[in-house]
Amino acid sequence: MTPPAAPDLPSRPDAPAPDLPSRPDLPAPPVLRIGNASGFYGDRFDAVREMLTGGELDVLTGDYLAELTMLILGRDQLKDPAAGYAKTFLRQMEEGLGLAHERGVRIVANAGGLNPAGLAEALRELAAKLGLPTRVAHVEGDRLPPRDGVLTSNVYLGGAGIAACLAAGADVVVTGRVTDAALVTGPAQWHFGWGPEEYDRLAGAVVAGHVLECGTQATGGNYAFFADHDPALFRRPGFPVAELHADGSAVITKHAGTGGLVDVGTVTAQLLYETAGARYPGPDVTARLDTARLAQEGPDRVRIHGVTGEAPPRTLKAGLNRLGGFRNEVVFVLTGLDIEAKARLVREQIEDAFTGADSAPTEVRWELARTDREDAATEETASALLRLVVRDPSPDAVGRTVTGAAIELALASYPGFHVTAPPGKGAPYGVFGTAYVPAADVPHTAVLPDGTRQEIPAPARTLALAPVPDPPLPPPLAYDSTRRTPLGRIAGARSGDKGGDANVGVWVRTDEEWRWLAHALTVETFRALLPETAGLPVVRHVLPHLRALNFTVAGILGEGVASQARFDPQAKALGEWLRSRHLDIPEVLL
Repeated sequence: MTPPAAPDLPSRPDAPAPDLPSRPDLPAPPVLRIGNASGFYGDRFDAVREMLTGGELDVLTGDYLAELTMLILGRDQLKDPAAGYAKTFLRQMEEGLGLAHERGVRIVANAGGLNPAGLAEALRELAAKLGLPTRVAHVEGDRLPPRDGVLTSNVYLGGAGIAACLAAGADVVVTGRVTDAALVTGPAQWHFGWGPEEYDRLAGAVVAGHVLECGTQATGGNYAFFADHDPALFRRPGFPVAELHADGSAVITKHAGTGGLVDVGTVTAQLLYETAGARYPGPDVTARLDTARLAQEGPDRVRIHGVTGEAPPRTLKAGLNRLGGFRNEVVFVLTGLDIEAKARLVREQIEDAFTGADSAPTEVRWELARTDREDAATEETASALLRLVVRDPSPDAVGRTVTGAAIELALASYPGFHVTAPPGKGAPYGVFGTAYVPAADVPHTAVLPDGTRQEIPAPARTLALAPVPDPPLPPPLAYDSTRRTPLGRIAGARSGDKGGDANVGVWVRTDEEWRWLAHALTVETFRALLPETAGLPVVRHVLPHLRALNFTVAGILGEGVASQARFDPQAKALGEWLRSRHLDIPEVLL
């Protein structure tokens, strides 16, 4: 059931909004236009300027934090306690503060990382230097008390603290660890005056926020079907904009004249990114992804509607980063004939050297990538790569021991011996884990522009999360003949990481393709197509409104991206590997 319309509150109040009940007799406020200018720490620097000057906006957001980023910021803070935030954002604001002030755009970013108070103070100093009356607020409370061996420990907060800062007149709000979608739910709660239990509206904002959070991934970046379009579209995609309505529905678009593409496919791809089943739990609301519907409203305009929500879970997720030890790698190049024999020789030589060393690495992994071709026309295409990865608690075991063993073989191993780069001394690596803490135990605090601290209460109602049964499948497609061809000829995919797990979302574009895919791509088929998942827990989730299947693969990424357990440590290309695999696909679909 959709809640009644929200009260007609000012779109940018300079004082806290009154706590009014929902009034269906009052008209909804105007559309809230939220743009995104960053999908990660290191994204396109000029995007802030592009978004502020390229079209109309009410709020500009920036997502700077990822699991790996928190580890990087933690290491920065070990060297300098005043560090811990995204310095790139501060540099972007040297121009962005003035542009936002001229255009009346509020800025909301999680660039505060481990030190949102420090970033807020640096922004005040910058605004004073520029002569701007910018009011800065920040959100804190996400950082958990220190734990033994843990470098960073942060809870994912929701958007209510951001809403409180905006309601108090903040022009810029910086946060520590919030959910990526909170950068949208916070401004939406402020703008429309939504209460904490208007779940359908909040869920719509969560879905819109999830589409925006990775920047140009919603506008054609990393898009499976890019080759079906003019290549010029994808050279420099524009960043996305959500036109959010009071009922929680949204239109995803981009500024006119920018590159890229917004269609049902690009939005579907991003909806499937780093998600799992029908329930998408968060601190503001549990969004039901199985209710989201997409419609193409025009060129570069996709409407998201029909999203329903449920109460948030009782606990909040926390991300924990610790230093796991030290890591090194050497990549040996094997060229021409006898590739397997060359690999066996150098492996035995290295392992003999480790056996005789004072400190040998505790973990040694080898992987041979047969990138070579027979009778190749170039030396590079005649070569295979043998990758050695070592880990150990001691830097010496992965440093001198490994570099000595590899270098000493330069004139004493297989013919054509060389490596892709000289062996180094090794580097520390991180391990990511999760914990869950009661929401009532987290001091979610909005620090308003005047320095007042406003505590954000925990949700009054919570949901005990449980899997949602898969909906009935569509009738199977009838067909006479098949052709053995890559799955990607008809299916798109997007994959990503959540700690040590990965997800692979697969979708198709027509109802006929869906009638085939829903029955053909079972868990058993998925494991057969991706043999590296065969021994791991795999769960399939069915999302019929998106014509999509979402597979979660537990443990495939070891202890998370910072541990670099795989060749593709964030599972970014797992979906493209799946699309390249061959299946018997009905001729009628090709």
